[in-house]
Amino acid sequence: MNIQIWGRSKCFDTKKAERWFKERRIKYQYTDLLRYGISKRELQSVKNAVGLENLFDPKAEDFALLQYLAYDDDKLEKLLEQPELIRTPIVRNGKQATIGYCPEIWKTWE
Repeated sequence: MNIQIWGRSKCFDTKKAERWFKERRIKYQYTDLLRYGISKRELQSVKNAVGLENLFDPKAEDFALLQYLAYDDDKLEKLLEQPELIRTPIVRNGKQATIGYCPEIWKTWE
């Protein structure tokens, strides 16, 4: 397994996800989404796995603006420009990915 976690340092679900993998002694790579962002290619891969709408954080300040963008490419660009609009944590294992705290899905990856 090659687990990658993108999250925010103050996100409760991100901390729970990290703890879940630590408890099972599964190595993972953590990236602070607000500090380092996510590459366009990685975001595209996650979008293909979970769907574009699932990437949006409904609690984000500019959530309404994001929904009014007409084209998916414009929405992806906005997410890359403002990673605080992305719901966290993003957990990826190869081509598989989840958004949020999803231990029931992660168990199937083992």
